[in-house]
Amino acid sequence: MPIPVSQMWTVARYVMGQRLRGRRRFPLVLMLEPLFRCNLACAGCGKIQHPTEVLRQHLSPAQCFEAAEECGAPIVSIPGGEPLLHPDIVEIVDGLIDRGKYVYLCTNALLLEKALPQFTPSKQLTFSVHLDGPAEEHDTAVCRDGVYDVAESAIVAAIAGGFRVTTNTTVFNTAQPDRFPPFFDRLMRLGVEGMMISPGYPYEKAPDQQHFLHRNMTVDLFRRLLTNRPRGWRFNQSPLFLEFLQGRWDLPCTPWGNPTYNLFGWQRPCYLLEEGAYAATYSDLIDHTDWDSYGPDSGHPACSDCMVHSGFEPTAVTQTFGSLKGFWATARSVLFGPPRTRVPEPASSPVSTDVLPLPVVTADESFRRAA
Repeated sequence: MPIPVSQMWTVARYVMGQRLRGRRRFPLVLMLEPLFRCNLACAGCGKIQHPTEVLRQHLSPAQCFEAAEECGAPIVSIPGGEPLLHPDIVEIVDGLIDRGKYVYLCTNALLLEKALPQFTPSKQLTFSVHLDGPAEEHDTAVCRDGVYDVAESAIVAAIAGGFRVTTNTTVFNTAQPDRFPPFFDRLMRLGVEGMMISPGYPYEKAPDQQHFLHRNMTVDLFRRLLTNRPRGWRFNQSPLFLEFLQGRWDLPCTPWGNPTYNLFGWQRPCYLLEEGAYAATYSDLIDHTDWDSYGPDSGHPACSDCMVHSGFEPTAVTQTFGSLKGFWATARSVLFGPPRTRVPEPASSPVSTDVLPLPVVTADESFRRAA
C-alpha cells in the first residue's frame, strides 16, 4: 500500500511550519538507537564494534520517549544494532505511536516473523527490512548464508499480517548494476511499500574498508541503476534525493535533519560520524556543534565522499516542501516520472571511477523535458 496521506501531510505541514517560523535547523527524522547489539556481524558495519559491556546495554523506554519529545521530529527511525533484540522494543514502538510519531523499525528480519504477533498493524508503524541486493549479494554483505531467504519470508508474513513494509538497500563498489533491476522487480511483486537505496558509508571501525564507494563511483553506479527506471518501482525516498544520487541535483548536507540519540547521548555531528563529545541535550547538539565544519563542501575528509540518505534526504524533503523550485521538480517527477535520458554504456568493471558527462538539471529544465 502507498505511504499514508496522513504521513505525507504531517511531514509537509511540519516542514512548512518550521520554515514559516524562520528556523534554519530543525529535525525531520530522529535516528533513535536503543542498543548497538546485533545478531549479525556485517563487514561494512561500524555500529557493532563497541566493547562487550557497551553491547550489553540498552536505552530504557523512558529515555526513548524523552528523546523523541525533546527533538520533536515527526518521524522516528529505530536502527541499531538489531532493535528486535531489545527486551522493551514493543513498549518503545507503542509509546512513540501514542505520541503521534511515525515509526520506522529497521531490522535484518531474522527475528521479525516470530515477533510479528507482539505488534499491532498501524499506519504509523513500518518495518524497514535490510536487504543489500539479491540473495547472493545480501548474504555476502551480512557475512552469513541464508539470511536473504529468512528476510524475504518475514517480509511476506508481515505484509500478509497487514503491516507496512519497506526495504533498505546499501550498495558497495562490488555492485553489478544489471543484477539489481530483477531484485527491485521482485520486491515490488512481494508488495513492499517502497525501497530505500543508499551508498555505503566508510565507517572507520568497519572491518571491511575495501568496498566503499567514492563520490564519482556513487554517481556512476546510481545513474546505471536509476536512469530510465520503470515507473512501477516505488522508492521510500524523495525524487530530489534520487536525482542527487545521479549527480543531477545539488543538495547540501544538513546533518541536523536526522539527529541521532543513543546510549551515549546526542551523537555529534551525525548518524554516520562520531566526532567530539556527545551532547547531553538536543538543544546543546543544535546550538553548540560547528556545523560548518562538516559536509562535502567543508573539506572534512570523512565527508568528502558521503552521499548517504541520512545527511541529504532531509535537505531534499525540506527543499520539496520549502521552496517552489523543489516542489515543482518533485511534482514533475511524480506526475511525469523521472527524466528520460541516455542510458549509460556498460562499464568494464562493476562500477566506473569516471563520472558520465550528464548536466545537473534544474527544476525548470526538468519540467520542460517532461512536458
